[in-house]
Amino acid sequence: MMASWVRDAEQRGIHLLSYDRPGYGGSTPQPGRSVADCTHDVRVIAEAFGIERLGVWGVSGGGPHALACAALLPDLVTAVASLCSPAPHGAEGLDFYAGMGRDNADDMQLLLDDPTAAREKCRADREDMLAATPEWVHQGLASLLSPTDANALTLEVATELLAGFQSGLAPGDEGWWEDNVAEMQPWGFEFADIQVPVQLWHGAQDRFVPFQHGQWLAAHIPGVDAHLTEIDGHITLTVNRVPAVHEWLLQHS
Repeated sequence: MMASWVRDAEQRGIHLLSYDRPGYGGSTPQPGRSVADCTHDVRVIAEAFGIERLGVWGVSGGGPHALACAALLPDLVTAVASLCSPAPHGAEGLDFYAGMGRDNADDMQLLLDDPTAAREKCRADREDMLAATPEWVHQGLASLLSPTDANALTLEVATELLAGFQSGLAPGDEGWWEDNVAEMQPWGFEFADIQVPVQLWHGAQDRFVPFQHGQWLAAHIPGVDAHLTEIDGHITLTVNRVPAVHEWLLQHS
């Protein structure tokens, strides 16, 4: 969780909760989990804190999980926001890889073609990530960074993002691997079942998750409040758009 997100939440009087998905950080692995399985965790966490209604938002790989909450937890969730989320692999009418940075495209294709090799690469990538420094991040993400995102990825931002990755990956690669598998398989819910308000953000300068993913989601989420911008990338949404998300969620609380 970025410090700027926490500061904005504090200024707005928001109780901002985040948790490690299974296998990351202090959370136990859940092999074979689907994206939809996160809804059980969200419900249990809400019950533990005595929360009867809450808003949910997710960025990047958290986007599908937030959308699962929109579809499957209408009794608990008031509204959901999703930023730079991928769309489902194999979705009709979606050119999944077009415009995607080489590293992400190659990793996803390897998972489908040779899961054993993909798992070994995941382990090796984790070791590289744990050994990385903030100064390395630009080089390590070179194929994924549009000029817009490269400018947004300051040393301060790189330091904060890398610290989050390293904390999540400290216990092993299981969380990362299960995330990758879950995103490339059926997610376990239908977009047509979404009944709560959804706000969607995606930028045309995104090479991590290309713009057509956001366009596809905007076309398939009922009643979505879509912000498909020409100026944003992946990093810029992560760094700059959360205050707008917080404001919108408060309006729907």
